[in-house]
Amino acid sequence: MFNLDKLLRDNIRQLVPYSSARDEFKGEARVFIDANENSLGSPLTKWYNRYPDPHQWKVKEAISKVKGMLPQHIFLGNGSDECIDLLYRAFCVPGKDNVIINPPTYGMYEVSAHINDVEVRRAVLLDDFQLDLVHLETLVDEHTKIIWICSPNNPTANSINRQDIEIVLNNFPGLVVIDEAYINFSRHKSFIQELSDYPNLVVLQTMSKAWGLAGLRLGMAFASEAIIDIYNKVKPPYNISQATQELALKALEEVGQVNDMIRSLVTMREQLSHDLAELPMVRRVYPSDANFLLVKVDDPRGAYAHLLQAGIVVRDRSKVELCEGCLRITVGTEGENAELLKSLTTFRPQA
Repeated sequence: MFNLDKLLRDNIRQLVPYSSARDEFKGEARVFIDANENSLGSPLTKWYNRYPDPHQWKVKEAISKVKGMLPQHIFLGNGSDECIDLLYRAFCVPGKDNVIINPPTYGMYEVSAHINDVEVRRAVLLDDFQLDLVHLETLVDEHTKIIWICSPNNPTANSINRQDIEIVLNNFPGLVVIDEAYINFSRHKSFIQELSDYPNLVVLQTMSKAWGLAGLRLGMAFASEAIIDIYNKVKPPYNISQATQELALKALEEVGQVNDMIRSLVTMREQLSHDLAELPMVRRVYPSDANFLLVKVDDPRGAYAHLLQAGIVVRDRSKVELCEGCLRITVGTEGENAELLKSLTTFRPQA
């Protein structure tokens, strides 16, 4: 049975959060002389001398219209990495608790665990890159606080079977975090709409991929109000800058343009997948629900170095479990994809 209060760390339950100037003030005002800001402005044309809204309500309201979620169910982080790290800080007792990851998967789940001195248990995916539910279940004990599931998964690019995720949600008493960074490129629907059915569910998304705002560092967590309240309790007071909030609001007005980009990227993904599969050095191009491809090649280290000499950077995943012999290749522009293919046609693998 899921019990959020029991799952929470004792020190976080007793924590009195930092109260910023803007937290203590409600309503409208003309004079702000409460937060020790520079009242004379800043050297920029656009003044950024005032602290931003610590809870980003305008951005959350805009996101809520796009996602169909109330703003109270949304947390915004300095990238999804902050959303990940704060869950460790709030729920995992260092040196005592553990989490489960399903490798190969996004590396920051494990890095954040090590930073927070939390044990990582590994339920390696099956050969078809799906959850090994039997192994996963054997790893769970009374100190398991979080199960991390990336879907579509990075670096394998596939979506995790929905029924398998539901089995985990229905049977695990801790938090289940579904990282949907690439969900916009998939035909599968988001788990956001299932939040009311699963109080232990946290869904992560990002503005870095489909929205094309990686440079702004804006991640999103969707969860129950109780979990969002905990996020707000432990986060830094002004974790999202004023400039990021303003630019995100502008981007959120352009849903149509973003949808056009998604359609274009999916079309180019399918074409690139076909073209790569035609190359003699390519053994397999795995199906993708993301904006990248996992490609098994002859001599992956040599191919990586060959591309690098041509000024083309891909990700070598050949030493990652279940991804042996693979490169991870992001779908580029039409010109970038053409350059990639041209360079690979001149590559001669070493025996």
